[in-house]
Amino acid sequence: MPEGRQTTAGPRSPDAERSPDPRREITLMGPTEAAWVAWCMCALSLALTALGLLLLALGREHHGGLVFEQWAEDAVVAVGFSTIGAVVAPRFPARNPVGWLFCAIGLVGAVLLFCGEYAAYSLLSHPGTLLSGEAAAWVASWLWVAHVGLFAFLGLLFPDGQLPTPRWRPFAWLVATAVVAGSVAAAYSPGPVEGLGFHRNPLGIEGLPDLSVSVEILVFGLMLGAAASLLVRLRRSRGLEREQIRWFAYATAVLAGGFTVLHVVSDAVGAWWLHWEVGFVATMIGVAGLPVALGVAVLRYRLHDVELAVNMALVYGILTALLAGIFEVGVVSIQHVLLVLAHVEDSRVAYFATALLMAALFEPLRRRIDALVERRFFRRTSQPLGDRQTAS
Repeated sequence: MPEGRQTTAGPRSPDAERSPDPRREITLMGPTEAAWVAWCMCALSLALTALGLLLLALGREHHGGLVFEQWAEDAVVAVGFSTIGAVVAPRFPARNPVGWLFCAIGLVGAVLLFCGEYAAYSLLSHPGTLLSGEAAAWVASWLWVAHVGLFAFLGLLFPDGQLPTPRWRPFAWLVATAVVAGSVAAAYSPGPVEGLGFHRNPLGIEGLPDLSVSVEILVFGLMLGAAASLLVRLRRSRGLEREQIRWFAYATAVLAGGFTVLHVVSDAVGAWWLHWEVGFVATMIGVAGLPVALGVAVLRYRLHDVELAVNMALVYGILTALLAGIFEVGVVSIQHVLLVLAHVEDSRVAYFATALLMAALFEPLRRRIDALVERRFFRRTSQPLGDRQTAS
């Protein structure tokens, strides 16, 4: 065979079959704008979470118990998903929405927490003290359906932003249709608000059947299907892609099963121990496990080569904490020495000497911390962080 016509035998890799079209890389936002949007979403999510937890504490002082049942899950989702999403979303390829799904899931979780606690505080703990408690309860009555839908799409699209195979496209359309229809049904169902059993839906249409249980069964069943798609992708994947998916698939399966037991099975059989000891525990493990699994995929298995950014965040976060501690200890120690020797309680000499000490320790500490992070997360020998920054 002539040299120019030689071909390589063997199956083509999935990455080769999915070579991106350059025209699809055109986005409305550049890296700077994307990072700004992601961190604004994260800041808003954390602010709403803090306000929701504050209302929870104030309301618990009044009636001595918990009113909004999903506060723990929503708080963990809001903090974990928002922070990891803000880090990775601007650095994922433009065609991959997984990072933005993390941002959206975290923000919606924060809105649910705030609306639930706001409604509980204004309608039960201190009636009449806050406005629009009914509106907050109505938002909480249907927004949870969209929240579960985002989790389902996360399972369908992780890690490359595409469905496992084209055969899953009808299922994806079914999820989208069910989320829209379920949200509308929950918004106008006359039954109690999800998570706020003391209050009925303020916009529920009397005379219509209460579809809340049916909506729960439908959307959680679709979430189980999305988790199954991730397990199918895991079974079909090989090499590095399999390592990236493995822990995320396990966490998704635990979360989907926990959600179903917590919100569907335990209510159907009326077993409180199944609700708390099985459903709640599995749900919290899955909720906390998904951001951790994405972090492992980024740090250890180089998902989309964004590990440098996360590595820098770890290195400089640890370095900042250490230097702050050194500064505090250094200033206090030098001031004690000056007090003994010169009978001076406060002096600029202490701050100046500590600043010199920090300047001398900065580079050695940075290199040691960088080496520690490399060994702990990557387990491979590589260039120090400063050399990699220079090379890039």
